[in-house]
Amino acid sequence: MYCKKVALVSHDAGGAELLASYINQSQLTCRLVLEGPAVSVFSRRFGLVQTCALQEALSSSEWCLCGTSGQADLEWLAIAKAKETGMRVVSFLDHWMNYPERFTRNGIQHLPDEIWVGDKDAEKLAKIHFPNILIRFVRNPYFIDIKKEIKALEGGNRKLDISGKLVLFVSENISGHPHLKHLDDGYVQYDEFDAIDYFLENMNALGERIKSVVIRPHPSDPPNKYERTVEKYSDIVKISNEKTLLEDIVASDIVVGCQSMAMVVGLLARKKVVSCIPPMGHDCCLPQENIVRLRELVEQKLSASIFFN
Repeated sequence: MYCKKVALVSHDAGGAELLASYINQSQLTCRLVLEGPAVSVFSRRFGLVQTCALQEALSSSEWCLCGTSGQADLEWLAIAKAKETGMRVVSFLDHWMNYPERFTRNGIQHLPDEIWVGDKDAEKLAKIHFPNILIRFVRNPYFIDIKKEIKALEGGNRKLDISGKLVLFVSENISGHPHLKHLDDGYVQYDEFDAIDYFLENMNALGERIKSVVIRPHPSDPPNKYERTVEKYSDIVKISNEKTLLEDIVASDIVVGCQSMAMVVGLLARKKVVSCIPPMGHDCCLPQENIVRLRELVEQKLSASIFFN
């Protein structure tokens, strides 16, 4: 479909995982423009990688493939600079929320020539938000890769722990980026600390005996962010230590978060997945039907066995 000389631009971890899988499976020859969490993602996936400046990559490529970001400007600038030169630019969406905000900074919108989506729910949303842009369905390459990795990690049968369930809490850095609190339909009114407290105070509503809760910080979280949380709940809470996301998920029984992509990965690993957005927040935006809403269990005093079939 496209020539192989491509400027690949990525900042956020989610988009980086998606793009890394895509170029690996398609064998594209890329000039990499990486910043933020994307650097460690590509290093983990490909070893030592050579990067270059945005302008250098654009001047030596024939088209541009970008991730998207809720806070970083890198991809937004790449779209603008690519279109200034008449270069075709494509953005690959890796989530299901804040689509217009990913292409807008200070009221200025830069839209690509084409948007790729990895599933039908994202395709539907993208067509609503961007009716004048070509929306192309490209089977999610990250999901293809992680299914293979999950199968490999599950090679040894894990023994049933009758003493209790292991919970993995996947953090989102809402407090670190205030503008992430704004959704298309209003103000979020909670942050990740509210969410983890709400879960820990109401986890009995799951109807499961919880042995431990492992908090996995977001790639953009500062060090020791959850130190006070660990101190407050020292009998049950600890921090994930140098494991990959998939290793943490495979080692867990239940994956808990707000509306993180990691929760979808949990579903792919056949884990029970719970959204713990507190009552003052909006509903979880993830479209996957198997995600349980904790506040529904709390408010209706339902047994989680109704949901966890």
